[in-house]
Formats: sequence, C-alpha cells, structure tokens
Amino acid sequence: MAPMLQEPALVDFNAPLHAAPKLVAPEPEHCPGPESQQAGKADSCAGCPNQQICATAPKGPDPDIPAITARLSSIKHKLLVLSGKGGVGKSTFTTMLAHAFASNPASTVGIMDTDICGPSIPKMMGVEQEAIHVSNGGWSPVWVSENLCAMSVQFMLPNRDDAVIWRGPKKNGLIKQFLMDVEWGELDFLVVDTPPGTSDEHLSVNSYLKESGVDGAVLVTTPQEVSLLDVRKEIDFCRKAGIRVLGIVENMSGFVCPKCTHESQIFKATTGGARRLAKDTGIPFLGAVPLDPRIGMSCDFGESFFDSFPDSPACKALKGVVRRVGEEMGLGADELLADSADGMSVDGR
Repeated sequence: MAPMLQEPALVDFNAPLHAAPKLVAPEPEHCPGPESQQAGKADSCAGCPNQQICATAPKGPDPDIPAITARLSSIKHKLLVLSGKGGVGKSTFTTMLAHAFASNPASTVGIMDTDICGPSIPKMMGVEQEAIHVSNGGWSPVWVSENLCAMSVQFMLPNRDDAVIWRGPKKNGLIKQFLMDVEWGELDFLVVDTPPGTSDEHLSVNSYLKESGVDGAVLVTTPQEVSLLDVRKEIDFCRKAGIRVLGIVENMSGFVCPKCTHESQIFKATTGGARRLAKDTGIPFLGAVPLDPRIGMSCDFGESFFDSFPDSPACKALKGVVRRVGEEMGLGADELLADSADGMSVDGR
C-alpha cells in the first residue's frame, strides 16, 4: 500500500501557546491541534466530536506571557541545549555547562529540565531524593550548591521509577508552571535542558521565553552521520522559530586513554562530523569533547566532573567549549570560569 501524502500543518512560531481545551474524544491521526488556527476548520476535523470545541477555543495572545516575562526579568542570560538526536549527551553537557558557570562564585546558575518523560538532571546533580517546597511566592527550586539550583518533574514524582505518561498539552502546562511559578530569583544563567526532537516541549519553551529573551541555543551532536541527520533538522527548527544558534558541540569525539593519553576514534566522522556541518551551515563550531568514562561515573554519583578530574583532557576540552559559548553570548572570561587564565584551543586540545 502506497503511503498517503498530506500537506504538512503550518506552525505559527510567533503564536503563544494557550491552555489546551478539554476534549471529549482523542485527537484523530491528522489533527492540526486544538491550538492551531485551523482547529475545527481543517478537512481532517470533519466528523470529529471535538470540532466545535476546537473551533471556539481562544486563539489570541496567551494572558500568562506577561507574568512569565516578569518572573524571568531578573535572569540575565537564558540558554537552550538542543539536539534532534537522543543519546548524544544533552543532559550531560547541560550539567557540565552549569557546573562550569557555577565554578565562578560570583555567578548564580539554574537548570530547568524540560525532558518531562525522561528527567535525568536530578540524578546527575546528586539531588534525586529532594522534593519541591511550595511557599506563598511559588515553587522553590532544589539547590545543589550555594549558587546552583535545578527544577525538574522528577522532584514531583512519588517514586523514582514512576513513568510520566502525558500528552502534549499537559507537558506544556508543566513547562509554563516551571517558568511562571518557580521562584528563580536573580540568576546569572538559566540553562534549559530539552528532550530530543522538535516537538511540544520545544515549541512551549520558545513561545514562553520569546518575550523575556533567549541568548541562544547550543546544539549537541556526536561525530557520526546518523546523529548529524537529526541535528540538521534542529538547525532548521531554530531558524524557523527565530532562535539564535550559538554553535555546535561535538560530544564523544574520540577516546583519550586516561593513562597513556592516546586518542582513538570510537565514532568515526564519516562525513566530516560537527566541524564540517558547522562550516556548511555557517554556524560556529564550539569544540570537540572526547569520551571519558569518568564523566558517566560523575553523573551516576551526582558529582561535578570539573571538581573531580580537573586535569583530564575532557575537562580541558569542556572548559574550551564553555569559553566559546561565553564569547558567542558576548561575555568576558572573568564572567565565566573561575580559572579563566587557563586558555584552550577551540577543539579543546
């Protein structure tokens, strides 16, 4: 049977999201979405029990956008960590980036985990057993150290192994609460960890943060072409959504033996890797980070890789990437790492 080709639904990236209407039946296969301008009017809506509900749902500006903008007004820099591919190390890189920013005692850093179905930030930050505290001012983030905090759906689950089985609208609602109801306070950096793909969570973050301003996104990939394929889609998403791409990081770029320091290429860059992709797309190449088993061990134990293995090749490469991220954000070396005198090349070598 030949595949059925349909015109792709157009997404208005400038339209803020709304509270989803309560539907009386599951959304059909080719539903344009209750928040779409075509909701209740498209050909696929004919005969759907939700047609009248979707057609009459509000389509104007989201009334919560000003409240979100006011809540985030005291955060100086907002940074997204994206990748269309899963398993490339987005959450790991997010924790490394946050620890690097927090290594400067003058900076206060927050992490917002928007991977609703697979939250891993609490485990990697060593605060998996913590819970959210609620006060008159809102939800309090969980503090990892004096100048580093995090917010994740994991803090709300009764058990660590409970699955979050939610549709898109409920995910969007939680992300809105993370932005509007959390007492982030005065932060120098808010790093947003995202799930793979270009779907609900990404649209929500972009819509809610647009008014308050986002410095840009860092794209994470591994060297092989199967990963770069999805990263190209993420680049296209960022350009259509108006998100500035600060640069591309090539994670797991070779393996450096901790004893002999010999480097082996575990994932071969068959098409030139992230460096070639960055050149072809005109996006800055932020650097290459080699594989180091101790990074995974640090995440498993909720420890800072920077503090535990400061002299490792991967740590030096990560510091080089952080400096490049800072340069793209227009920040000086004294605003980033505590040991800003330790210069590294772009590849971290």
